Parts: sequence; structure tokens; C-alpha cells
Amino acid sequence: MKVVILAGGFGTRLSEETSTIPKPMVKIGDKPIIWHIMKHYSSYGFNDFVILGGYKSYVIKEYFANYYLHQSDVEFDMENNTMTTLESKTEKWKVTILDTGLHTMTGGRIKRAAKYLDEPFFLTYGDGVSDVNIKELLDFHNNHDQKFTMTCVQPEGRFGAVDINTETNEINSFMEKPKGDGAWINGGFFVCDPIVFNYLDDDTTVFERSPLENIANDKLLAAYKHRGFWKPMDTLRDKNQLESKWNDNKAPWKTW
Repeated sequence: MKVVILAGGFGTRLSEETSTIPKPMVKIGDKPIIWHIMKHYSSYGFNDFVILGGYKSYVIKEYFANYYLHQSDVEFDMENNTMTTLESKTEKWKVTILDTGLHTMTGGRIKRAAKYLDEPFFLTYGDGVSDVNIKELLDFHNNHDQKFTMTCVQPEGRFGAVDINTETNEINSFMEKPKGDGAWINGGFFVCDPIVFNYLDDDTTVFERSPLENIANDKLLAAYKHRGFWKPMDTLRDKNQLESKWNDNKAPWKTW
């Protein structure tokens, strides 16, 4: 199965990082966040990727064009102008990168990839990581009658909370970012049937609006509830939190 990654947005809320590179190329540790996402899928045996680029997509192309060289030990013979690979640490990935337009919306980006996707495929965003079990997600999808599965998550609260004694008003303890209001939201990590293209119109189509709403109305959308780790990288604060977990060897999404 192919893994489709939406990677074309402007990332305006992370402008400190995205003035020169696209958001999926912002680094967590010494690797772009899209690399972390791809390593996660690859750890479950899925190595065929279709990246839907847009804003500064040439940066993504250049990264993968030079990936083999950067991951390998090499010897250069300057006199004869030759290069010999001594040891390779590269991946077993096949990576297709599509330029889906600078201002194209998410649904339009997916539609532009239609000719490459004639079988069920995974779909996710290029700016969020999770420890979702991809095999269990696929098994769940295959065991249900719907054509689509969306991973649903309960995001952490925006602020920390305090436990207050209702009788004395004394603060008993502090809690760091408990779950929000209990609502389930779209966490990405979809499984999609090619019938999805029937719900997509043009470049202005926002996948998360009328297409998903119509798919749900047609009773074709199942919810896979993920109660583990999930975090999007929307702001510099999010980026720093993810990087801190990675540098401390406490990254829940590291499944490889």
C-alpha cells in the first residue's frame, strides 16, 4: 500500500521556520518531521510514499535527491573524478514527489494524485507525529464495511490544570495539560479507498470539509480511536516540545 503525505501548505503559524523551507522539512532533532512520519510507516513495512508538495516543494525534492549520498559513507577519488560508496545506511523507500500547486487546498492536492492511486492507500499530514499502530489501523479498516477510516484522537488541553480542594479552596496539585474536553477530532492517519476521488472537485476543495462530510453522510467513514500519543507541529512551541522529547530519547512516535 502507498502512503500519501500532504506536504504542500504554507505553515504560516510556524513562520519562524518556514520562511525558507516547507513545514514538513522543519527538523525534529537532525531530521525533518516528514522523515519521522515516513520512518513510522516504514517500521510497519510500508515503504512506498507519495508526497503531495506545493510551497517550496523543490526543497523536499532536493532532500531526497541527495538522501542516498548523505546517508552513506563514500570515497572520492579527486584525480579520476569518481565516487565509491563504502557503506550505505539508506532506506528501502520509493518516494514519489508531486508538485500539486502553490495555492491548492488539501482535497485538490489529493485529486491531483489520482492517476498514481488506483488501490486503497494511507493518507496523513506531513506535520504531525503519533505512535498509532499502523497494522492495527489497517486491520480495523479491513474489518469494517466502510470505504474510509479516520484516526480520531483526543488532544491534550491547551493549558495545565490544578486540583482544588472544594471545601478549603487549597490547591492540592498541578496537572500538566490533561486531555481537553473529551471530544474526538481528526488526527489524520487515514485509510482511503480510491472512491475518494468521486468526492473531490477541483483545486479549491478542502478535504476536511464537504468531502469528509459527504463521505460520512454516505455512511462510508469509520473512526479508529487512538488513545496514545499524537501531536501536530502547529507552532514553534510544539516544535520545541517534540524536539525536547526526541533529544531526551522519550519520543513515543519512534517505533523503529
